[in-house]
Amino acid sequence: MLEEIAATRYVTPLREGGSLPGVMEADDLGTYAVKFRGAGQGRRVLVAEVLCAELARRLGFRTPELKVIDVDPQLGAREPDEEIQDLLKASAGRNLAVDFLPGALGFEPLAWPPDPALASRLLWFDALIHNVDRSWRNPNLLLWHGDVWLIDHGAALWFHHNWRTADPQRGFDSGDHVLAPFATEMAAADAELSELITPDLLDAVTGEVPGEWLEDEPGFADAQAVRRAYAEHLLARAHGPRAWLPEPAAGPPQDRREQKTGSIGTFWKGAR
Repeated sequence: MLEEIAATRYVTPLREGGSLPGVMEADDLGTYAVKFRGAGQGRRVLVAEVLCAELARRLGFRTPELKVIDVDPQLGAREPDEEIQDLLKASAGRNLAVDFLPGALGFEPLAWPPDPALASRLLWFDALIHNVDRSWRNPNLLLWHGDVWLIDHGAALWFHHNWRTADPQRGFDSGDHVLAPFATEMAAADAELSELITPDLLDAVTGEVPGEWLEDEPGFADAQAVRRAYAEHLLARAHGPRAWLPEPAAGPPQDRREQKTGSIGTFWKGAR
């Protein structure tokens, strides 16, 4: 299970998207972007965040460390915004803390084209988890200490909002994906990553989710049954027919190549 910490101070809201996360300090002296179970999108968003980030980490991607943070609603009592006060009251107890990456830069593919292998692996991963929120408008990628970091997976695994329609072979529309134009090595990414998706791996990933975020899910006997459903869905997707696998790109757009030379890696090496 994820490490548990306690919030000590509400610092500021992050007014991005509809869930209104906030920056908080904790008793381990860390600073975190906290996503609240009382937000309008509900606890399933927190489940998706944990499952996808922990799966990404085990597949070799970089994601900020996650912890479960206990929030006392009184921490926001001095916050003048009533919406934030209400959110903290509705989120009393265990919420999700995402390690804050100070000084991180937003990823901009128009400036620094990504490496084809990275682009292909990330597109494969997003297709696996049904992640519809990695567009050029909102890449949900950060550049920090010379590496690319994946953030914000709450919109992934969207089938869990209606389990009856969950289909492991549902296609993935990569037309809006920020790295799709650079993903020229999809076959290699598929061969590498699909072999890593095993029952043991998925059991470990689903085991990170707090049981109370999975309880009382309609159609399931208990939290463990929900864990099994997530694992079975992803396992069937990774090892079943490849109808969902995006086609490889023919190559990055010519005009993007002409804007800058080199990839993210060469840019950061030069900056150092």
